[in-house]
Amino acid sequence: MKTAMITGITGQDGSYLAELLLEKGYRVIGLKRRTSLLSTDRIDHIYDNPMLSLEYYSLHDASSLYHLLTKYKPQEFYNLAAQSHVKVSFDVPIETVDTIATGTLRILEAVRLVDPKIRVYQASSSEMFGDNPAVPQSELTSLQPASPYACAKTFAHNICRNYRKSYNMHISSGILFNHESPRRGETFVTRKITLAAARIKLGLQEKLYLGNLDAKRDWGFAGDYVNAMWLMLQQDIPDDYVIATGETFTVRDFLNKVFSIAQLDVDEYVEIDERLFRPHEVPLLLGDATKASEKLGWSPEVDIDSLAKMMYLSDLESLSKK
Repeated sequence: MKTAMITGITGQDGSYLAELLLEKGYRVIGLKRRTSLLSTDRIDHIYDNPMLSLEYYSLHDASSLYHLLTKYKPQEFYNLAAQSHVKVSFDVPIETVDTIATGTLRILEAVRLVDPKIRVYQASSSEMFGDNPAVPQSELTSLQPASPYACAKTFAHNICRNYRKSYNMHISSGILFNHESPRRGETFVTRKITLAAARIKLGLQEKLYLGNLDAKRDWGFAGDYVNAMWLMLQQDIPDDYVIATGETFTVRDFLNKVFSIAQLDVDEYVEIDERLFRPHEVPLLLGDATKASEKLGWSPEVDIDSLAKMMYLSDLESLSKK
């Protein structure tokens, strides 16, 4: 029986990954930050699974990582923890960099010292491509990060490559393009849209305020993307992979799809708030996942129309029960 350790298990990706690994017979050790609030909503449905254990840790404290690696001796380690909101990274750049960049380095060093044979997955991001005008973006596209979040992810991505080559460690990075689900945080634009549409439909909200509607993103389903993470660590040779749908849509496109499903008029309920614009916006992200398709046998299953419908109906059902 394999043991896998996941940072960020209470987040969107962590919850889907935990589900997948439990289904595959893994023992799953979920690492979570100690907070004053319960934050296990996304994993409540698997909370009582005897193969799941939760432990407190801190990416700022290397000793906690050494202790847990020594205690559980995992064969696989998935680093999904992050301050993951791009706009917020402009407000808290130091915390963002320390968590993502230095936090990743602490994990790699702990793994190297405790057991360098542990296979490590690093959650990289399409935001690393930033201002690069090349379309579509692949593993060979140069990185031009345009936010503190993207800069931190770029350091983490590069230090993983350095440790992989320098210490012959099995470290693979997934350069994931935008991936959404009903478990997406409510401040992310896709979830903000679906939740607002459901609230407006039920008479609980009057207006939806959004920022830049012209930003283009490659949106997929998080449940599809965690399977790619697992596949990377099953390969004999570690590598980096772009994970994307190969299609791009504007925020306006997603908004229109959701409001059409809800039978709501965008012009009546949506207003632009310039305070919600990023200081530096990345206009277009579009991924080329050919390598993942050919080497991992991975491809996305949920398209954007199904994703928009899934998220809206989930929010509508959840609000209707309250």
